[in-house]
Amino acid sequence: MGDEAAQNMTKADLVDLIYERIGSSKKEACEIVEEVFRIIEDCLQRGEKVKISGFGSFVVNHKRARRGRNPQTGSAIIIDSRRVLSFKPSQVLKSLVANGTKRSA
Repeated sequence: MGDEAAQNMTKADLVDLIYERIGSSKKEACEIVEEVFRIIEDCLQRGEKVKISGFGSFVVNHKRARRGRNPQTGSAIIIDSRRVLSFKPSQVLKSLVANGTKRSA
């Protein structure tokens, strides 16, 4: 992934990279990726914080109900309370991205 236009990393790309770097079968790599995401999803659905050292933290925040305004009509509305997902990158990840360097093995 170079400095040209932004590219996307897909789940299939992750599977391919794990397959290439670890040497497992593609099926095993796919199962690993799926299970990691499933574990993270389950924790977040329960409202738990997911902290991955050297990468960052996923946290579910609770937004309370508040008054808002319909942008089309201008009338006041109530915005329901809800849970929102936030990601806060670690200092290590921030530094790696800012400097454009690769993590050592």
